[in-house]
Amino acid sequence: MSRHLRFIARTVMVQDGNVDAAYKTLNRILTQDGIIETVKRKRYYEKPCRERQRKNFENCRRIYHTEMARKIAFISRTNREDPWLGN
Repeated sequence: MSRHLRFIARTVMVQDGNVDAAYKTLNRILTQDGIIETVKRKRYYEKPCRERQRKNFENCRRIYHTEMARKIAFISRTNREDPWLGN
């Protein structure tokens, strides 16, 4: 079972007995993969209404962040044509 890809991808080796650094690395990997958030959320039952609300909120937040990133990327470009043609 430990050879399964899901476990291999989240395996951290302890080097020179430095457990703290390995723990921080593992914690960062699990946070980036969303495992810690999922475990915290699954700890208690989530009503279907609250689940729909949470998913809608996450979807809106994702759309907002992608749009904002697109706008920031547009503004931060140096070689773009002038949007105000009359000037």
